[in-house]
Amino acid sequence: MEWIFVALVVVFFAWKMLPAKGIKNITTTELKNILNDKDKFFIDVRTPAEYKGRNIRQFKNIPLGSKLDELPKDKEIVVICQSGMRSSNACKQLKKIGYDRVTNVRGGMSAWR
Repeated sequence: MEWIFVALVVVFFAWKMLPAKGIKNITTTELKNILNDKDKFFIDVRTPAEYKGRNIRQFKNIPLGSKLDELPKDKEIVVICQSGMRSSNACKQLKKIGYDRVTNVRGGMSAWR
């Protein structure tokens, strides 16, 4: 019986880590090539303190849990956080409220060099 519970927990966490359908994932190396693209809107969903400590100039700080429905719908939304987990959640929220072009930065600021 215990192994069933363990298996369910493993499956649940594996499922949560999968990208949602329609969400593009890019590396920080790929991010460097698009930072000056005016057709993209960059948001950092970390806390204000995390953002203040270290950030990428093009990214606007909009902490996870803020109103995401006020972002421009005519641009691709590129989302970053510290590790890629919160940004992945933000991307899923954006897809749910009707944003078509959503990109998650895999590895987040931890991978940024």
